[in-house]
Amino acid sequence: MRQEPFGGFDRRSRRRARLVVALTCLLGSLACWYAVGLTHLLSPGGWTPPAADSVRAEALLASEFHAGPPQLILHATTPDSVDAPEVTAAGRDLTRRVAEDQRVAWVNSYWQQGLPSLRTEDRHSALVLIRLQGGERATRDAAGDIIDRFTGTRGPLRVSASGAAAVMDETEKLSEEGMRFAEFVAVPLVLLILLWVLGSVTAALLPVVVGVVAVAATTAVLRLLSTVTEVSLFALNITTALGFGLAVDFSLLLVSRYREELAGGGGADQALRRTLRDAGRTVVFSAATIAASLSALLLFPLPLLRSLAYGGVTVVCASAAGALTVLPALLILLGERLDRWDVFARLRRPRQAVSSGAWFRLARAVMRRPVLVTVGALALLVLLAAPVTQVRFGMYDDRILPPSSPVAETSQRLRADFGSEWVDAASVVLPGPTAGRPGAETGAVTGPVTGAVPDPVTDPVPDSVLDAYARRLALVPGVRRVEARTGTYRDGLRSAVPDASSARFAGPGGTWLSVIPEGTDPLSPEGSRLAAGLRAVPAPGPVLVGGPGARLADTEQVLAGRLPLVVGVTVLAAFALLLAFTRSVLIPVKALLLNALGLAATSGVLVAVFQQGRLAPLLGDVTAGGVTDVVVPSLMFCVTFGLSMDYEVFLLSRIVEEHRRGSDTATAVAIGLQRTGRLFTSAALVFATVTAALALSSLVLLKLIGVGLAFAVLLDCTVIRALLVPAVMRLAGRANWWMPRFGRGKNRRVPSGTPPSETSLPGTPLPAAPMEDT
Repeated sequence: MRQEPFGGFDRRSRRRARLVVALTCLLGSLACWYAVGLTHLLSPGGWTPPAADSVRAEALLASEFHAGPPQLILHATTPDSVDAPEVTAAGRDLTRRVAEDQRVAWVNSYWQQGLPSLRTEDRHSALVLIRLQGGERATRDAAGDIIDRFTGTRGPLRVSASGAAAVMDETEKLSEEGMRFAEFVAVPLVLLILLWVLGSVTAALLPVVVGVVAVAATTAVLRLLSTVTEVSLFALNITTALGFGLAVDFSLLLVSRYREELAGGGGADQALRRTLRDAGRTVVFSAATIAASLSALLLFPLPLLRSLAYGGVTVVCASAAGALTVLPALLILLGERLDRWDVFARLRRPRQAVSSGAWFRLARAVMRRPVLVTVGALALLVLLAAPVTQVRFGMYDDRILPPSSPVAETSQRLRADFGSEWVDAASVVLPGPTAGRPGAETGAVTGPVTGAVPDPVTDPVPDSVLDAYARRLALVPGVRRVEARTGTYRDGLRSAVPDASSARFAGPGGTWLSVIPEGTDPLSPEGSRLAAGLRAVPAPGPVLVGGPGARLADTEQVLAGRLPLVVGVTVLAAFALLLAFTRSVLIPVKALLLNALGLAATSGVLVAVFQQGRLAPLLGDVTAGGVTDVVVPSLMFCVTFGLSMDYEVFLLSRIVEEHRRGSDTATAVAIGLQRTGRLFTSAALVFATVTAALALSSLVLLKLIGVGLAFAVLLDCTVIRALLVPAVMRLAGRANWWMPRFGRGKNRRVPSGTPPSETSLPGTPLPAAPMEDT
């Protein structure tokens, strides 16, 4: 009796499949319901270690001195003078109303203190500086509410907003808009790619179902985690793209292998079992490798990177689980309907033998001249990586916003009219006997400041000692002036005696000094060096240095200190998994080296585009201060490393399988590339489409991540997988399969004898490949 191509599933299998689909629908619906409103619970920050000295310094300034960098700045303009009676009344009323908000820690305005530095010389603009209570999520929510209530026209004043909290609020809005727009653009393109690759509307929808399930589960987990820890908003954007990309990867692998097993005969039930046995093992190893790479981000004490680890590991596990449970259940229920509605049927070529496939011919061509291909590909990667030598690490500020953003416009006006003293100044805090105890501001230091709290019996710093310390600070390169309770200092000399405004530098919590930089961008390498110079100056007691430059220096220190451990853990985990998967020592080493080259090339492209502005006509001005964000390389390393290993596992799974069947290295590589080349390039194209859509966002950070991930996967599936892997494996020959005796498996099959291609020199004729239908 003839076996139907997609028949053969018994009633028990169908019953179990229906149960799996029903439970998936139920759990997915509950996850979607629970995740409603998630974006409002996420933080757009998380770029600085919470326990950093700079964070503690700013908390002490806010709680003990009602000072420090304001988180929200209201810029008020008027056609009249800011000192006119009507304008003064409106300014005082604005200040009073803002101060009445319970979420405000303190308010300083020109109409409150009369400081000349809070108004322009033409007296048409003045500032209201606001410090908010709580962490980043609380300050963002409060800032959004204050901006909505107090900006716009207020009598004779025209009020707009800037500051870190305003940037966070605007970032959240633009991130949501960018995500919706990316989905609008990416979804139709992804469906077209899947229709072409999988051959029918029904089959093309399978990866989408798996992706929706994985993303729904991940958003629910992030929603749960947001109740106990800080979760970054950017983690949602990245894990969503990662979830759909991996769902496509795993689904393509399983569906293609299922069809291949069906074509070999034996019935649908047996084909599905073989698919889950062989391709399922590949999915498990691939998911484990990616999860291990992303979990290394937990070693960084930055909420942003830890959030990505939470979401990334969850979405990887959910994608693999969905591919190994939901997808087989749908295959059982669909049966022979899997291949219905092939809209590109007329454009497809008839099935070809393996030796006639394009990927097989490419592999054979590469392996005929492996030295030439290897040298050429390596030269290209080195050329792309060259800009890395000119990298300037920093941090992004309001310049990640599009120029049309109201917050960005206000920030530019503040720089033009007031300079950037109020946001760029460094703060040097000498804590007093009561400093570090529970403060009035939520989020202030609630315990002793490590290494920074003097003995309770210590007297406050005398004026003579503080004067000498301020003079030393004023001599640090890059310092324009130092302001303290003892006066103003320039070039190591006191240039002005104390005035009425100097009283703000003293309080029950000790004393502090304000250091104004000399035209230095504090979130650049120069700002980091300035903070290091201030910390190196001998102080009259324990000291904390805060400000943007100090935050950058603290973040750099943490990342640089943990990066070797993160790289080591990631590399060792990937090596161990590939060693167990391939039963080879050289193949994992080769994979790690090639991945490192791909990462270097991607980093070079990002520096060239987003630091040096090489593609400004295409992407616009995306330089955001001419620096590369110090956090992004660690993020890109773990994500792109995991994805590269995913495609490596896809390719190696078939190469190793063919070699264990008795094929020589050259034939195994050619057949393996023919079997998987279309899969991993299609998966990479889908993932690149999803991530590249992020580049359409108006936020520079999302543009950088989108372009970086898209370029990384496309480079990996072309230059590295299609060219370098066959060439290097051809050069290695029999050494590819070397394994110490204690690591050899019992069932490892090694071809008897030495195939000609294992010993012949590169460039000699390759043996013919077996003819197999795909």
